[in-house]
Amino acid sequence: MVHKVTLIPGDGIGPEITEAARRVIDASGVKISWETVEAGAAVIAQHGTPLPDYVLESIRRNKVALKGPITTPVGKGFRSVNVTLRQELDLYANLRPARTLPGINSRYQGIDLIVVRENTEDLYAGVEHRVGRDAAESIKIITREASERIARFAFDLAQKQGRRKVTAVHKANIMKLSDGLFLDSVRSVAEIYSGITYEEMIVDAMCMKLVQEPEQYDVLVLPNLYGDIVSDLCAGLVGGLGVAPGANIGLECAVFEAVHGSAPQLAGLNQANPLAIILSGVMMLRHLGEYTAAGRIEEAVTKVLQEGQYVTPDLGGTATTGGMAEAIIDKL
Repeated sequence: MVHKVTLIPGDGIGPEITEAARRVIDASGVKISWETVEAGAAVIAQHGTPLPDYVLESIRRNKVALKGPITTPVGKGFRSVNVTLRQELDLYANLRPARTLPGINSRYQGIDLIVVRENTEDLYAGVEHRVGRDAAESIKIITREASERIARFAFDLAQKQGRRKVTAVHKANIMKLSDGLFLDSVRSVAEIYSGITYEEMIVDAMCMKLVQEPEQYDVLVLPNLYGDIVSDLCAGLVGGLGVAPGANIGLECAVFEAVHGSAPQLAGLNQANPLAIILSGVMMLRHLGEYTAAGRIEEAVTKVLQEGQYVTPDLGGTATTGGMAEAIIDKL
């Protein structure tokens, strides 16, 4: 079977690392027809937007995309391409695994948890306005429909992967209506999954507990803003964003991406670490039902990291982006 996949190289180091991931995935033996479409800063001059319609059309047509990092202006200009993609395609579930990898510098061991983040509402809905000259308001939107939907996703994931516990993360002690509605929605779903332990944690306490004893946690389900922050915290526990894969999943489409930035200072130097997007590609292959190829790539990555010889400078080695990809391909 040939899978049709949209490939979005992105900005900065994006083209280098997506090419590395494409080579590794192709070497696994899976048959993929890649449709490359450009998005980001490079297309603004021609199309007036970093996210032209043809990008969305390609993803809707192919149903699956692998995406490199895209630069988002801070405080002005266009809204985040990532947020727009999630809202336009209703990619309601953001999936961020955090797992200890061999050879990666971290003070923690034995971590294997997944952050499940609601992806379409909360403060990221972007409903905000100025109040006079010296104030601004941003509206936090929480609905029962979206909250129950992300809760079902989290419990279904835990059930399929044989995981033991789901923790709902909130601030309902302060935001009693919005976060209270999120919590009430998750509780109603938790009652259906009697075989999975369910607990709740206030978000600030959750951050402390993750630093103290992260091995105690399994699946975390959170509203959008908390999920964004806590998922980066979890990435830090296992070595940083350079080893953190991610997926945005909806009923119709799924976009898999490295969650780190575009690192324009490294663009063109062939030094960027491709691991995050390669592991995102592994998640994509499992989504496509290509479990054998996904497992083979994971094994090859593990061997390269264990040997530590052909890894990029941020991982303590001297390999180039292409050189690390080639080492993984050799193990395949």
